[in-house]
Amino acid sequence: MEGNRGRSLRCDLLRKIREFTRAIVRDLSIGRSPIVLIDRFRVHCTNPHANCCCSSVLPNGKEILTLQRENHVHRLDVLLRVLLIVQQLLQENRHGSKRDIYYMHPSVFSEQSVVDRAINDICILMQCSRHNLNVVSVGNGLVMGWIRFLEGGRKFDCINHPNTTLLVLLTTF
Repeated sequence: MEGNRGRSLRCDLLRKIREFTRAIVRDLSIGRSPIVLIDRFRVHCTNPHANCCCSSVLPNGKEILTLQRENHVHRLDVLLRVLLIVQQLLQENRHGSKRDIYYMHPSVFSEQSVVDRAINDICILMQCSRHNLNVVSVGNGLVMGWIRFLEGGRKFDCINHPNTTLLVLLTTF
């Protein structure tokens, strides 16, 4: 059962996401190129167990993203796609891995580091940790989610516990 603090934080993040996307849509609707300012930090939410807030570390300048530069257009596209996924995770109170997010649009994201950067950007914009976005990091050999399979004669069933990770030792030939 989720506590009042967790529910309040989730609602606050959903409000921030709505406000951010509305501002972009508003700018586009009046023919103005949206400008997204992202504080630059030397360290981004690297502790998966921390309840940190990116704003607690002083920023090291700002990055200005606009639609005037092609690489910014792609970065904003990725950021908005990942933000939509995060919004769905928060609304449904589910968790997803960075790898899950990558495989939703691998042709757009091109590599895992693109998703990682978008998640870091979202953490900075929303002033929260990755943990608060319901995004988890899953290492190699770990599975999580709505999956059931056999590997090396062993049955793995995550259906009843989709938010729990299981270690899968792959058999090699």
